[in-house]
Amino acid sequence: MADIPLVFTVILVYFSQMQGSSAVTPVFVLKGDDVMLNLTEADDLENSAVFWNFTDKSSNEESVLVKWRPGTEPEVSPGYRGRIEFPVNRCCVNLKNLQETDSGVYTGHVMGAVGLISSTEYKVTVQDPVSPVKLTVDSVSNSSDSCNLTVTCSTQDSHISSTFTCDAKTCSQEGGERSEVTTSGASLRVYLVNDSITCNHSNQVSWTKNVTNIQDFCPCCADHSVNVAVSVSISFLFLIITAAAGFCYLLWRRKQKTESTEDAVYAVPEMEALAQPLDPTSDSSSPPSAIYSLLEPHTGPTRPTEETEIVYSTI
Repeated sequence: MADIPLVFTVILVYFSQMQGSSAVTPVFVLKGDDVMLNLTEADDLENSAVFWNFTDKSSNEESVLVKWRPGTEPEVSPGYRGRIEFPVNRCCVNLKNLQETDSGVYTGHVMGAVGLISSTEYKVTVQDPVSPVKLTVDSVSNSSDSCNLTVTCSTQDSHISSTFTCDAKTCSQEGGERSEVTTSGASLRVYLVNDSITCNHSNQVSWTKNVTNIQDFCPCCADHSVNVAVSVSISFLFLIITAAAGFCYLLWRRKQKTESTEDAVYAVPEMEALAQPLDPTSDSSSPPSAIYSLLEPHTGPTRPTEETEIVYSTI
């Protein structure tokens, strides 16, 4: 950084101390990734000077990254050449391929003719991806109506254990979810979701997990989610079958009524007395006999013609 004047560094340190009470935005970056830092106030930047400096997280030493005066190209500190891009004129900087040593506070200053206009601070933390996690079943105790399961959730440098109890209705975790912070600052958790035990290892930029199904070790315990789905399906199917059967019965009844109307048969009495003249010598106390016969479907009376002689008699 010999090509950046010492007085310029002193000025930036002074303005950084003036802005020490401003809010700092936390940013977490996966090791090897890039990060974009924007100025919160970007008005009239063409006529203002823009400076970015960096305060190392471990040593608390401050250094200058970029200075950008009006009408000139940005001047980048030698240690950051090739690692800083300017995708939008003066408004932001893109830091590339960050490593753990790049963790710290990045401050952007906007300077006008009368002095400092604004400052923007970011606390950048570069993290490694978390290591794989392993879920181990330590012991299983089965009975006819319950099951106890003890597991261990472990990483390279940390581990936690937990016990789960299941019966025919539900499963529970003794003491609830277990968690702790590992030596690397990540979070290690073991918890129960439905019938699955999950071991999770995570930080702000990455995570890994390992899952074990309780059914694999506790056959006494039904898969409640599957049972509920099956019960709902059976109930729905029963309703459909019932509705279909009722509809078919109604159609059958309607068809039966229609056929009964079409096949109606009428019995018409045939009076022998109408076929013979009355005998005045006969015993009037003996009524004439009536003969009934089964006829074909009735088609209605035949209309008499003019030549037909209508005979009325008293029976």
